[in-house]
Amino acid sequence: MTLSIWRYSHLTLALVSSLFLLVASITGVILAVEPISNKIQPYRIADADELTLAETLTNLNAKYDEVLSISRDRNGFISVSVIIEGESKQFYVNPFSGEALGPLIEKAPIFQFSTNLHRSLFLKSTGRLLIGLVSFLLFLIAVSGIVLIAKRQGGIRYFFAPVVRENFSQFNHVVYSRLTLLPILVLSLTGVYLSLLRFNLIPEENIVHEVDYDSLNETPIIPIQEFELLQNIKLGQLRELEYPFSEFVEDYYTIRLKNREILLNQFTGEVITEKKEPLVTTISSWSTVLHTGEGSIIWSAVLGLGSLSIPYLMVTGFVIYFKRPKIRIKNKFLKNECDHIILVGTEGGTTLLYAQEFHKQLLKSGEKCYLGMMNEYTVFPQMNQLTLIAATYGQGEAPATASKFMQLIKEHLQKQPFSFSVVGFGSTSYPNFCQFAYEAFDTLKKYSNATALGEVFTVNNQSFEAFSNWANAWAKSQGTALRLEKPKISLPKTHISNFVVADRVDFSKEDTFLLTLKNKNGARAVSGDLLSIIPEEDGRERLYSIGNLGKNTLAVSVKKHPKGVCSNLMGQLEKGETLSAGVVNNRHFHLPKSNKEAVLIATGTGIGPFLGMIASNSPKRNLHLYWGGRTSESFGLYQPHIDEALSKNKLYRFIPAYSRVDDKKVYVQHLIKKDGGKIAKILNNGGCVMICGSIAMQREVMTELAKICSTYLKKDLSHFQNRKQIKMDCY
Repeated sequence: MTLSIWRYSHLTLALVSSLFLLVASITGVILAVEPISNKIQPYRIADADELTLAETLTNLNAKYDEVLSISRDRNGFISVSVIIEGESKQFYVNPFSGEALGPLIEKAPIFQFSTNLHRSLFLKSTGRLLIGLVSFLLFLIAVSGIVLIAKRQGGIRYFFAPVVRENFSQFNHVVYSRLTLLPILVLSLTGVYLSLLRFNLIPEENIVHEVDYDSLNETPIIPIQEFELLQNIKLGQLRELEYPFSEFVEDYYTIRLKNREILLNQFTGEVITEKKEPLVTTISSWSTVLHTGEGSIIWSAVLGLGSLSIPYLMVTGFVIYFKRPKIRIKNKFLKNECDHIILVGTEGGTTLLYAQEFHKQLLKSGEKCYLGMMNEYTVFPQMNQLTLIAATYGQGEAPATASKFMQLIKEHLQKQPFSFSVVGFGSTSYPNFCQFAYEAFDTLKKYSNATALGEVFTVNNQSFEAFSNWANAWAKSQGTALRLEKPKISLPKTHISNFVVADRVDFSKEDTFLLTLKNKNGARAVSGDLLSIIPEEDGRERLYSIGNLGKNTLAVSVKKHPKGVCSNLMGQLEKGETLSAGVVNNRHFHLPKSNKEAVLIATGTGIGPFLGMIASNSPKRNLHLYWGGRTSESFGLYQPHIDEALSKNKLYRFIPAYSRVDDKKVYVQHLIKKDGGKIAKILNNGGCVMICGSIAMQREVMTELAKICSTYLKKDLSHFQNRKQIKMDCY
């Protein structure tokens, strides 16, 4: 419920302010160019800021008969106001020679137009009020966005952790929000401040000097170049210096520096009075600089990109909202008359799509079932079977539609015995993979009349194949059959390519094979990416991890399943035949380029992407490969690749674990535990651990890694996950 409030607040604020934000952001982009165009003008003189005011005034006095004032702007340009032949003139000068460099920069018409539109929408006070309000709304949008990202990422400390790519709009909205967060916050806060200042809601303080004119001395007269104060102040500290209006002692030099204002006796050089700049004036000055970028090319560019990001974030934000699955649950039967209850915990709606398909097929098979949300859990008089399909949000939290579930279980006790199944949806990229599903499972298991039908089944990255496998296994246990149809959700992929089978090696005892594919169409693939195959037979997408062996050659390791449509289709491919497939970017499972050492952990066909990573490795980086199989014969598929890599120093160590060699079964997690000290050292030195294979293996390995981090490094495993040092791609 809390999350929903933040989400709808974020959306409502964006909708209300969208038109004004669009105008402010576009004009903001244009105005960000102005400080840059001013800064690159050739009026800044090298080392001028190191001149003393005494030297500067001496140089200018020698060049001009009458100087009225000297100014230094935020670009570091020095300008003067002088009288020449009876006319007052202003221009930029070289403070060393007094030479005129050019006229003062005039505001270009496009910048003048944009400034007026940006400040007041040409509506004067009303417009200024609206722009101030929009700045405040932008600040609220940014704050609500921070909360949403923090919740999505699993807490504020994971704010900058890797973002799982669910779809283009969602991924880019989060990524660019984080990148432009600072300039957006600065623009909004300074915009609010400057608006309050313009309406006098923040009172400005003026410096008031109290001068005792009777005490002013006309002697001794000292040459200006000998004024002690002017000798101690650098030109870089100056804002403006006004000359005396006359040669009477009552007139003086007024010197405005960055943090104070000084009145100076024109004859003796004595300080008449000195006042510090009020805090409000300092804040106002900084707010102007931070809001406009004046005087800094880099900050102006940052502000420009921040302004430019606002329309982009608006578009992607609205796309996320309107593309969010909006499914109205239709139930054929009332919940009180159904013996099978399906409850869903979802955040973005994808989990509900899968649950709806499961519900639909159960109805077709003659089941009397009801589909609802986990927050609707209550007493179900006829229920003999409960299925929970639950996503995990953030740091193991319940999604919005399941936030009350744990409490409802305690409040509504079922009178009759029932069995239950739990399917968890999540991403192994996040530290708390499917944690809420496990918590729901453990809570239900405590009740004596509740019987679990197996352990929690987890689905990584919305894998429909994994969900379908669970549904088929569940249906078989119930003596029935289901045929699920995949909802129209797919990962973004590059164009479809044709791949020619260059070679294949089979291990018939375990129904596994290794395909070497030659890419004919040039679709780029990085080791760790996924090969997307959609068989004509059922139209369902399957994803296989791939290794890039170089020269447009990919390695795919596959295990046949007795009723596996795609694995059997690929298993029939002979050398020279063509496979049509797409490449799905799987960026979170790429081997980091900068790491000098990495631990690769795989079981069975999970070695596929690692073959490519090893093939492209250089001897300068140590790769340690832990691989688990049944027997040494299982390794035969991959041995030529591994032997070659070891001989060329592309692979530092190969450590196999065989589970069917003798009575004592050895799994990869046992090897990880044994080498705990070595792995801890690699992590501590910035290396990474990559895991590919089954979810069951991943859980065991992660348990050992957590112990290693705690024992050897005194840190939580999540510390390294957040630094992208733990990468997983398991199904």
